Amino acid sequence: VIPANDTCMYPNLTCSPKTFNRTNITKVCPGSQCMFAFCSGESVYHRYILVLHLYNLFVFFWLVNIITALGQYTLAGAFASYYWARKKPNDIPAFPVCSSFIQALRYHTGSLAFGSLIVAVAQIIQIVPTKYLDMILKGSIKPFSRFNFCASSKDSFLLLMRNVIRMSVLDKVTHFLFFLGKLLISGSIGVLAFFFFTYKLPVIQEEVPSLNYIWVPLVTGIVVSYMIAQGFCDVYSMCVDRPQMWADKPCFTPFHSLRTWKNFN
Repeated sequence: VIPANDTCMYPNLTCSPKTFNRTNITKVCPGSQCMFAFCSGESVYHRYILVLHLYNLFVFFWLVNIITALGQYTLAGAFASYYWARKKPNDIPAFPVCSSFIQALRYHTGSLAFGSLIVAVAQIIQIVPTKYLDMILKGSIKPFSRFNFCASSKDSFLLLMRNVIRMSVLDKVTHFLFFLGKLLISGSIGVLAFFFFTYKLPVIQEEVPSLNYIWVPLVTGIVVSYMIAQGFCDVYSMCVDRPQMWADKPCFTPFHSLRTWKNFN
């Protein structure tokens, strides 16, 4: 009930628009109205609406992590088919990305879903560091595919601990170089977009649209270019992360790659 003045004794009272005009409220409080405020009720849905929202959030995290894990497995499998090929290029599949994707769907969907479930739970309760679990999941993808998920996670954890210094140094340096590359790409796009919208490029000056405010498309172009660069860098980052974790084990990489890892050690 929305009263017309402060003297009404029925402010904020729950009412029904269908029967409001037949109640005593219109006589006691002339000019008051029955306005829609919010949906309420005492059903099971209304009693557990917060739990249902948390459940939706959990399922969202789970699905996102499953898609992410599937992409990581596909890339890791494609790179591993090259790193661990005894005879190159005879032992390398003709379509390594497609082959790895089919292998993930056929043999490892359960492991990916279970690992994504763990990460989703960690994201919900905000206790377990998700980046740490993500590194474990990445390490247990290809080399331990013949074992179950828990055994693979254990072996991956021990592998990370044996190479913690090497992995930390190379990982940080690589990601810093990736960050500089993404800044260079997005910054270059921003400069070109600024010259384009301010008519500083005479070659394509006739194609420039007339804008009253250039900063919206300019910032949009910078953000989109950064996201595209992020996607390409993620693919290359997956390639870089694979051999550094296995530098202390025999692998069938080319001779110059092995020599590089020996010099790094």
